[in-house]
Amino acid sequence: MLLIAEDGEQLGVKSLPEALTIARERELDLVEVAPNASPPVCRIMDYKRHEYEEQQRRKESRRKSTQVVIKEMKFRPKIDIHDYTTKMRHVERFLAEGNKVKLTIMFRGREMAHPELGLRILQRIAEEVSTFAIVESAPRQDGRNMTMVLHPAKGGRRPKPTKPTESGGTRPAAAPEAATPTSEPVPEPAPPESGGDTAPAEVVVAAAEDTGAT
Repeated sequence: MLLIAEDGEQLGVKSLPEALTIARERELDLVEVAPNASPPVCRIMDYKRHEYEEQQRRKESRRKSTQVVIKEMKFRPKIDIHDYTTKMRHVERFLAEGNKVKLTIMFRGREMAHPELGLRILQRIAEEVSTFAIVESAPRQDGRNMTMVLHPAKGGRRPKPTKPTESGGTRPAAAPEAATPTSEPVPEPAPPESGGDTAPAEVVVAAAEDTGAT
């Protein structure tokens, strides 16, 4: 076998008894590190310390790896202002936490004939969060639903903290009036650009209820 010292020095080709004797003299272990090599390679080392260092490297690697989470928030085309405000607070919180957000507009019955209402809500949301999020997947129709995915922008301005209202709830600080949805008719918008909705590797999807957040 080819014997490698603990400091990386090659000690040459040795027989097994010779290698064991050298390792014992140094009060270390003899570890085969390349059994398929010709000749096989063995190294003199402190095996317990080697295992400990390997475990620490694996832990550090897992700590540095980020897990992408996709939250989902559902809206209705004719959502009222109070539900819209509540859901938007959750959307902003998800983005501030570094999560992606999947927005879903759910159509029922005759609402299917007016997809522009859902598109208008998605465009309004994208505009409201434009300072701290980007549109990763453009609005697209999927059966009775219309979806869009938001991604938190790096270095973007995070949402302002909420302030309590007189009724005891909370509302966004200094929320512009233009940010509220309206049922006034609008011209038919141009079809949204096609966009992929492929989630990155290691994605955990946490779907929200229709009336709440994840």
